[in-house]
Amino acid sequence: MKLRVLGCSGAIAKDCRTTSFLLDADVLVDAGTGVGDLSLDEMRLIDHVFLTHSHLDHIAALPLMVDAIASQRTKPISVHALAGTIAALKVHIFNNVIWPDFSRIPSEAAPFVRFHEIEIGTPVQVCGKTIEPLPAVHTVPACGYAVSAGGPHWVFTGDTERNPAFWERLEQLDVAMLVIETAFSNREQELARRSLHLSPVALAEELAHMDHARNVPIYITHTKPSETVLIMAEIDQFDRNATHDSPPGAHDIRWLEAGQEFEI
Repeated sequence: MKLRVLGCSGAIAKDCRTTSFLLDADVLVDAGTGVGDLSLDEMRLIDHVFLTHSHLDHIAALPLMVDAIASQRTKPISVHALAGTIAALKVHIFNNVIWPDFSRIPSEAAPFVRFHEIEIGTPVQVCGKTIEPLPAVHTVPACGYAVSAGGPHWVFTGDTERNPAFWERLEQLDVAMLVIETAFSNREQELARRSLHLSPVALAEELAHMDHARNVPIYITHTKPSETVLIMAEIDQFDRNATHDSPPGAHDIRWLEAGQEFEI
């Protein structure tokens, strides 16, 4: 399975695009502003979109992408999301006020978009991939994902704060790569807590739940552009000062960047 990072920033700025990952050529996980870097031909190949939650930085490009390619496709784009996320999209985006209701256009029988409700812990099989929604703890209904194409999993936390259920499930999976959010620096850790995001101090507590012997590569996503350098410095500091329960060097932590590609 090929993974292409279209966007992984917590906000926009020059060269900063919000969350979106392309799996092979046909599955999109989240639809932030990074989708705008795809060509029309690349967008046309996307059959399935899996959303973690309804916040704008994760869905901003979805209505625009549908508008760009729908008339050139022969079947609807399938949008998979939690019930609460689908409800939010219908009420606030595809409502014929902010954007046309493409789940009814050009007709209810043959729409440009079909919504498919997913549930935490219930895998979905699409395009040769198994995609399992994982628990997340956020201010709106949210999930992460574990994705496998028959081998080890690519795991994405989505937006979340401390999340014991996530780590419990992670320990049961063969993980090739973990992408985890850390949206705020430690100086903003109270804001992170209130908005249900991670800061480096909370990230350290969360990573203590991992079986470090596996040495899974960990990639940090969703950093605020103005704080990325500070966040990564704080993460590096806690990793170098790890306790005997988490030996120095046990974490393989890197900063995720738009444009990176991986083979999972």
